Amino acid sequence: MNATIEIVPSVLDRIRKTLVGLKMPRALEVLDQTLRQLERGETSALEVIDTLFAEELTLRENRRIKTALRMAKLSTIKTLAGFDFSFQPSLDRNRILALAQLDFVDHHEVIHFLGPPGTGKSHLATALGVEAVKAGRSVYFASLADIIGALAKAEREGQLRERIRFLCRTSLLIVDEIGYLPVIPGGGNLFFQLVNARYERGAMILTSNRGFAEWGDVFGDPVVATALLDRLLHHAVVIQIEGSSYRLRQHADLMPEHVRSKASINSPIPAQPPRRRVDRQKMELPITLPADHPLQPGNFTSAPLGAFESELCANF
Repeated sequence: MNATIEIVPSVLDRIRKTLVGLKMPRALEVLDQTLRQLERGETSALEVIDTLFAEELTLRENRRIKTALRMAKLSTIKTLAGFDFSFQPSLDRNRILALAQLDFVDHHEVIHFLGPPGTGKSHLATALGVEAVKAGRSVYFASLADIIGALAKAEREGQLRERIRFLCRTSLLIVDEIGYLPVIPGGGNLFFQLVNARYERGAMILTSNRGFAEWGDVFGDPVVATALLDRLLHHAVVIQIEGSSYRLRQHADLMPEHVRSKASINSPIPAQPPRRRVDRQKMELPITLPADHPLQPGNFTSAPLGAFESELCANF
């Protein structure tokens, strides 16, 4: 038999003032309802305390996530629950869900989503970013064009070092739409500096509709592309999506047959040319660079970062 609970008005007023002082608006909002349940014997005093704290924590956590999503530039929220895996049977659902555990963020790895337009690359990248935000990790999302544009602007203003340092602060950097728009002259070099600064120091997710063998064309410089891939494939998970566009699923019959049947992109790993014996005296480098060029062949290895890149992210 439940004992009668008496609510003393003066004590109740003091509790309300305390909640206001502690800036606990949600607890104050549900206080009266929770106390009525206590009076009816539907809950215990300890459960009342638990309810008030839980409601307030939920409100604060939702606010934190909302703010973090806005700071991450994740304006369009996508979730793994909202992804139609049945439409893309080439995807291993369990593999994607394993990535959502965020071990790759802790290990500073790179995730590549490759595939034709509309196959869910950006959806999956965004969804993993949302999972990272919920777990308390810092995230930043931008297209390759926007990142290079920001780096170029910072370089003109003498703020390149600071901008790269800013992009090194986040635990996860998501670079969307590699290969969709042409890269401005010198943009590949700027992006390389960012990648080199984050190398083995921060996780990344990249989406692209172009295979790695085409990155020389994407960045307008095969030497820069090689340097980028050297770092971006060292600790990497490559997921190639082969399927039709989800956006055009209801209008597939209106698309040309050659477009509908071309469901995959070029091989993500550049094919190795057949080896042949070559006279050493006739060997020539495909690209000639000045001796002091920062991307002179032989300089882009997986060796430790240079002083510039190390300084950029040393404190983050």
